[in-house]
Amino acid sequence: FVIMTNLEEHWATAVLLYFASFAGDLFDGWAARKLNQSSTFGGLLDMVTDRCSTLGLLYILGCIQETYRLVYLLLVVLDISSHWCQMYSSVGQHHKSKESNSGRNIIVQWYYQYYFFFGYLCVGAEFTYILAYILHYLNSESVWFTVATLFFRVVLPGCLMKQIVNFAQLSSACYLVAAHDAEQYAKDPKKS
Repeated sequence: FVIMTNLEEHWATAVLLYFASFAGDLFDGWAARKLNQSSTFGGLLDMVTDRCSTLGLLYILGCIQETYRLVYLLLVVLDISSHWCQMYSSVGQHHKSKESNSGRNIIVQWYYQYYFFFGYLCVGAEFTYILAYILHYLNSESVWFTVATLFFRVVLPGCLMKQIVNFAQLSSACYLVAAHDAEQYAKDPKKS
């Protein structure tokens, strides 16, 4: 992000580093599971670092593409709130497990149940943001601009569907927390 904010002429280097970070993130969880090294704390760190990376990129996009600043701000709010509420509502369980997602919105269940769907939406969202950043710097007359624009149009549906899932995840998680509160109140109305 230092390169993206302070050394804009090195935007291609920034993109390569962001891609490297993104690729590393795809494999660290897989490696942890294969080596039996996964933990609740590791899952929390993974979610926080994912959110920080995405939100940092959305912040930069809002700065360089002022016309869409409000859109990027709303994406930040939806992303952080939906993921935080999902984690909070599944305390004690892995937020992607079948147990923590039972009773949730069918869209959320499907999202976490089908890994390829989950992957397309996550990769689609990240690539949409990365390509928006790249397109800002490419010459609109170049062949690379045409290629990047085509690729952007391929991944954009995944990004849009990811926002639908984020909204479903937010509403589903809030409903479960409220249901838990109601259950606790029914057990002991004096505690509320």
